[in-house]
Amino acid sequence: MPLILGLETSCDETSAAIVADGRTILSNIISSQIDVHQKFGGVVPEIASRKHIENVIPVVDEALKTAGVNITDIDAIGVTYGPGLVGALLVGVAAAKSLAFATDKKLIGVNHLEGHIFANFLAHQHLEPPFVALVVSGGHTSLVYQKSYNEFELLGQTRDDAAGEAFDKIARVMQLPYPGGPFIDRLATEGNEDAISFPRAKTGDNYEFSFSGLKSAVLNYLNSAKQKSETVNNADVAASFQKAVVDVLVDKTIKAARKCAVNKVVLAGGVAANSKLRAELTAACAKVDRELYYPSLTLCSDNAAMIAARAFYKHQVGDWTDLRLNALPSLKLGEKKYFAEKR
Repeated sequence: MPLILGLETSCDETSAAIVADGRTILSNIISSQIDVHQKFGGVVPEIASRKHIENVIPVVDEALKTAGVNITDIDAIGVTYGPGLVGALLVGVAAAKSLAFATDKKLIGVNHLEGHIFANFLAHQHLEPPFVALVVSGGHTSLVYQKSYNEFELLGQTRDDAAGEAFDKIARVMQLPYPGGPFIDRLATEGNEDAISFPRAKTGDNYEFSFSGLKSAVLNYLNSAKQKSETVNNADVAASFQKAVVDVLVDKTIKAARKCAVNKVVLAGGVAANSKLRAELTAACAKVDRELYYPSLTLCSDNAAMIAARAFYKHQVGDWTDLRLNALPSLKLGEKKYFAEKR
């Protein structure tokens, strides 16, 4: 029963986990920084890095203790090395390399986006590729065709703002707390989603997304109302904005599933926790006879269990790296690259 220690420090969660056989979570410790960054209305990279330095070893110790194993029992160490905030990534990579060197364990670099997809293997024990995955988070919105455990084809991604980024920006303008996505989701349940006609970006017959125009339309609506001293129903704004985002995500995902001729669709990333997206994608998949999979709310957010799960399948095929592993903040999904380019 191979045991993988996973480390995740790509943004503002410091997490360590122990996963067995790529499917069973023995521990998944997450130290969140939400309270630290909330007063700034978003993540401050320098502060995030400092908090990771403080927290990374304690969460590793807690993960081992909770799982009831020693570091010597671990078969390999998986760590997020991109994409993400470079300073934050460097903390996790340095910790993983130090542990791998000190214990003579295999080191595995994990793509953060691939990790999000693999959270579904932890939530659904019998799930197997091939499938189409919609990865939606604060920094990324991508459609991926996963052919096997280690083969990915990026079908399309956002041309500008990610869906989660748009949620957070609109929430900030509406003076909702950070992170804004859950508050928009909650407020939207009280509003009329057809009250305001916000635009859907026309990106053509492809699998790409664009949310900057929608974001601008919402901002213009709010500013115009303010200038005219008109009363704004925030619940209607939240519901109408959310519907505009979800409509596009669902439409493109179903088209991708048909193109790739797969009967399984996977939802992943922080925005996978959105109740409207889950409900609409569930209904759309049912209409076209596709099965939809998504993880628990805990596994939607950044966590080390998903990193350990991804690392397990790389470990199986000997896809390890050495101590030259570096943080690559702009790493692309499916990209086999572990070291920074020499200048």
